[in-house]
Amino acid sequence: MSIKCAFLFPGQGSQATGMGEDFYNHSEVAKAMIEEASKRCGFDFAELLFVPNDRLEKTQFTQPAILLVSAIAHQLFANEMPIKPYYALGHSLGEFSALVSVGAMDAMDAVELVHLRGKLMAQACEGQDVGMLVALGLEDETVEEICAAQRGLGKRVWAVNYNADGQIVIAGIKSDLKELVEVLKAHKAKRAMLLNMSVASHCPLLDSAKEPLKAKLTEVLKDEFTAPVVSNVTAKMYQTKEEALGLLTDQLTSPVLYKQSIAAFDDEVDCYIEFGHGGVLKGLNKRATAKPHFVVSDRASFEDTIAHIKALR
Repeated sequence: MSIKCAFLFPGQGSQATGMGEDFYNHSEVAKAMIEEASKRCGFDFAELLFVPNDRLEKTQFTQPAILLVSAIAHQLFANEMPIKPYYALGHSLGEFSALVSVGAMDAMDAVELVHLRGKLMAQACEGQDVGMLVALGLEDETVEEICAAQRGLGKRVWAVNYNADGQIVIAGIKSDLKELVEVLKAHKAKRAMLLNMSVASHCPLLDSAKEPLKAKLTEVLKDEFTAPVVSNVTAKMYQTKEEALGLLTDQLTSPVLYKQSIAAFDDEVDCYIEFGHGGVLKGLNKRATAKPHFVVSDRASFEDTIAHIKALR
C-alpha cells in the first residue's frame, strides 16, 4: 500500500541551542550543509547553533538557523526514504522549508533568503518597541473582536497566528500588547503571555519588507514543485512559482492559518512527519488530529520515524 504523508516544518519559537548538533556530529551530509550555509551567509552556523549566544533569538539569525536544521533533517530522511509527500506545510518561516522539501527552492538559496527576510523584518520594526503574545482559552472570534476594538482606540494589535483551538498569537506594539493582557484576562482568557520575539510578525507593521522580499523571491524560486505546498495565507494548496511569489509576499503581513490548514486536508493524509527541532507542531496537532505524527530532529527520532513509515507502508 502507498502511504500519504504530510511534511511539516516549524517556524520561529522552535529554536534552541544545540539543535542539529547530533546530525552534525554523525553525518557528513549535515556537516557539509552547515559549512556551505556558513559560506553563503558569512557567519559560522556551527557556532550559532551549538554555542550559547544571544544571536539565536534575533530574527535575522533565528530564521536561517531553523530552516537549515529543518532542511538537514529532511535531506537525511529523503536520502534514506525518497517518498513524495501528499503536501508540505510550514508554520510561518517553515513555509520556506516546505518549499525546499518539494524542490521549489534550493536549500542554500533558502537559507540566504530567510536571512534577508529576517533582516527586512527587523528593519521594518526598527525604532518601534514591538512584540507578540499568546492568548489561551478564547474563541478566535472573541480575540478578533477584542483586537478590532483596541485598534478602534488607536492601539496597534492584530491576531496573527491561528495555532490551535484556544491558542492564538497576537502581534503589535509592545505597550499596546501589555495593556491587552488585562483585557484578554477580563474576557476569561486562561492565559495571556508576552513571547520572547524581536519582531511583530504577520501584521501591517512589516509592510515595508514586502517588495524587497519579493525581488529576492523572484530570483530564487523555481517552477519545479514535486508536490503542492499549503499556503499560510489561504490554507489552500499551490504548486507554481507565480502563486508562490504572491502568497509568500503577502505572508509577511497576513495571519498564519495553521490550524485551518491541518483541518482542510487531515482526511486526505495518513500521517504527519515534522522535520526540525522541538516537535512544536506535534504539540499543536494533538488538539487537531488523531493521525500519527512523527518528528525528525536527531538520529534517534530519524531512525524511529523511518521504522514507523516502513511499517505503515
